[in-house]
Parts: sequence; C-alpha cells; structure tokens
Amino acid sequence: MQYAFADRVKSLKPSAIREILKFTSQPGYIPFSAGNPAPEAFPAADIARLSADLFQKRPIDALQYSITEGYAPLREHLTAYMKEKHHVGRDFDNILITSGANQVMELTAKVLCNEGDMVICENPSFIGSLNAFRSYGLRLRGVEMEADGMDMESLEQALREEKRARFIYTIPNFQNPTGVTMSLEKRRRLYELAKRYGVLILEDNPYGDTRFAGEDLPCVKSLDEDGLVVYCGSFSKVMAPGMRVGYAIAPGEVFSKLVVCKQVVDVHTNIWAQIIAHRFMTECDYDGHLKKNQVLYGQKARFTMELMDRHLGPWVSYQPIEGGLFLWCRLPGGVDMQAFCKEAVNRKVATVPGSAFLMDEGQPCQCFRINYSTPTDAQIQQGMEILGGLVRETCAR
Repeated sequence: MQYAFADRVKSLKPSAIREILKFTSQPGYIPFSAGNPAPEAFPAADIARLSADLFQKRPIDALQYSITEGYAPLREHLTAYMKEKHHVGRDFDNILITSGANQVMELTAKVLCNEGDMVICENPSFIGSLNAFRSYGLRLRGVEMEADGMDMESLEQALREEKRARFIYTIPNFQNPTGVTMSLEKRRRLYELAKRYGVLILEDNPYGDTRFAGEDLPCVKSLDEDGLVVYCGSFSKVMAPGMRVGYAIAPGEVFSKLVVCKQVVDVHTNIWAQIIAHRFMTECDYDGHLKKNQVLYGQKARFTMELMDRHLGPWVSYQPIEGGLFLWCRLPGGVDMQAFCKEAVNRKVATVPGSAFLMDEGQPCQCFRINYSTPTDAQIQQGMEILGGLVRETCAR
C-alpha cells in the first residue's frame, strides 16, 4: 500500500541523537552522544521503598485515572517550593504536571501557534524542542549564541522583522547543546524585549539544579510581572528520566488551554510517578539529594575537561561549564566535522554532530557535542584517548 502522510510530518526527520543512540546500545561503544543523567544519581532505593509502601497501603491511588492538571499534593508543594526557592510563580500563574518536559514544548506550540507562525530560538538549540515546533508547521528563526547567552541585538532585529513571532524559546541555564548560561543582564534584556514586542517567552530549565560551581542566577520567570513567561521544569535530571514527570508554570489563560490540549494527548501524567515525586520531595532529603548529585556531576565534568585538555588540546576548543550535562567542542577550521564524527563512531566513540542542533542542518558547523554524565570514568578516559588520536591524525593531514 502507498501511504499518504500529513503535510506537517512529511518534512520531519528522525532525531540525529536517537539515531546515534542506536550505536550506543551495542556493546563496546562509548556513549558521549547520550543525554542521560548519571545512573548513580538516581535515588533508586528511595523510589523502591516509597513505591512498595504506596502499593501496599494505597494501591488504587496509583492505579486509577486522575485529573489532567496533576496530582494535587505535588502541584501544591511545587507551587510553594518554586516560589520559595526560585521566586517563580505569581497569583496569575498556575501549574500543570506534564509527561516530561518535552510535552511542555509540544503543548505550548499547539496552544499558541498556527501553521506558518514563527518561533524564535537560540541557535543551536535542543533538537527535541525544535522538532516539536516543526511538527506544527512552524517556522524557526535562530539567534546566534554568545558566551553569555543569545545575541540580544540579533534577537531584537528578529522581533522587529518577524510579525508572526509567537514566542521566544530559551534554555538559560547550561544550554543544550552549548553549555552556555545566560547572564543576568541578558535575562533582564530578554524580558524587556518580550514585553516591548508583545511576545511570550518559553523558558526551559531542566539543568538549573545541576549547578556544581559558580553562582545561581534568577530564572527569567522570576522577573515575570506581566504574564509573559511559560516556565518548564523537570524531574528527569534530578530524580529519574524514566518517570517522565515535568511541569509548566504558566499564566492562567495559557494554563487553561494547556490543560485542554493535554486532555486530548494523554489524559494525565503517570499518577504513580507523580505520587513518588511528591513523596520524595517531602519525605526524603530532597535538597541533600540535589547537593549530592551536584558533587557527582562536578567531579565527572572536571575529570572530562582535564582529559580533553590533555588529549584534544590544542586542536579542540570548548567553553568550561559550571553545570549541565554537555560540552560543546569546536574543531579547527578546515576539518570536516561530519566526517570526524562518523569516523569516531567507526572507532566506537559516539558523539553528536553540531549540525543536528541548528535551525538549518545544512548550515556550516565545526562543533560536536559530548555528554559526560552517562559514560563511566573508564569510558571517558578511553573515549578521550581515542578522540585525541583521531584529531591528531585529522589535523596532521
């Protein structure tokens, strides 16, 4: 049979990251291409204990249908927690529990945009979000990244020129893929521009709680006095990604539309996972768990950067990170990045070509992304030695 597909999906391509991950599931491959949190960071024993207690005492609570907005105790606790710790949330805001953070991106695009509308994104940016926007027939305009966040002059130019811009998508903390953190000055400027041009901001913050060095910066949502920011948070990087629990904090009118659209998509987020997330936050040492993970990530990140300096310097440059899960690596001019990444896979080291994160994958790119949280220390050591040998061979030609 010949199949006819909807126009909105004809141009969609498989995620380059997911395609590369097929290699990492095979024995012997070093998974620098992954985006997974460190397995040793998962509170598996606490989750097992809390789950056993739940199914022994309140099994129906975890097995029955629930409401779309989310498990009420979790919503109430998160509302108070985010206000107290991050000054996020106003009287006009409400909170929706979602099936992972990426559902926030998909629902926001669905709620705010018509086909042909524009989303302004950091360039490069997270491929999962870009594909969510593309799936609704949206146009993407990239704003180049600088060492302290997106270029604000280019952002303002885009806002002046794009009359159908519906929202600005940003990952201000340890951006995926670059690892860049937006400065406080640029966060304020971003909000000011959004207010001036009447465009919403979608703030994606999955990595903020992984900070292991430097000073915390206020969320863009903490500046929101006008109902301009939809904030996206997640338990994937701080508890376990397989639980698929994220959340959106959004102005009431936007929240109501998000709820209606989520009802159509999946009725509600996994209720067992929501209950466990709430009990873990309230019955375990949640802040202690975050600090423990920050120490772990700091050790792994510094180990990786030391090995990069030893084996890939001076050919490959990168910006040191203070959190997040990724390093953005730049090859010397003249080196074919795609060929480099392909040969690395041939040598059983999987990285992600930087072009996968661009608005236009055909745009020239000298960068590739490395994840340090998934591989073991032994794999990181071996992988850096292999990449070092490859880059020396490549640059000697």
